[in-house]
Amino acid sequence: MNFLAHIYLSFGDESLLIGNFIGDFVKGKALEKYPSEVQKGIILHREIDQFTDTHPIVHDTKKRLRPKFHHYAPVISDVFYDHFLASLWLNYHTIPLEEFTISAYNMLLKNRDLIPDKALHMLSYMKRDNWLYNYQFVEGIDRALTGMSRRTPYESKMEEASRSLEKHYDEFKADFTSFFPDLIAHCQQFIKNQA
Repeated sequence: MNFLAHIYLSFGDESLLIGNFIGDFVKGKALEKYPSEVQKGIILHREIDQFTDTHPIVHDTKKRLRPKFHHYAPVISDVFYDHFLASLWLNYHTIPLEEFTISAYNMLLKNRDLIPDKALHMLSYMKRDNWLYNYQFVEGIDRALTGMSRRTPYESKMEEASRSLEKHYDEFKADFTSFFPDLIAHCQQFIKNQA
């Protein structure tokens, strides 16, 4: 899952949200330098990634993408799923997406001392261009994937992925709407077990 889903799956808990947001930037035992509640968010981030990467529905999504995008298929599927979360937002949350994203940015920036420099640098662009809100639009996904494509060391073709999204929109949407309730339930149980 990508940034919007990780933030959403923190269920409004500030410490979990911070850890979940920085999860990709904190490797191995480096998590031990963070407060215990933020550590739980980092661990939740890893659990979300592991659950997502091994889920059969996500496997089907990646399989559909793999012929063209090869080992970048998982990255693209994560971004596609954030698109569907954003575009179907009110099915999953009572707070409007724009209000939710502003609150998330502010919560993260308020805790900037806990955010690694690379993540903080990215967060400034994320807030400026309101990535999380703009994920609901195919143009927002296109912008995100084109930016990622420019930063990959090898040819990824991610800049072409939004065309695949549009071409197979209903299939990808069906994958997401089948998968996401499983992920929500898994995260809720995981958090409960961590308490």
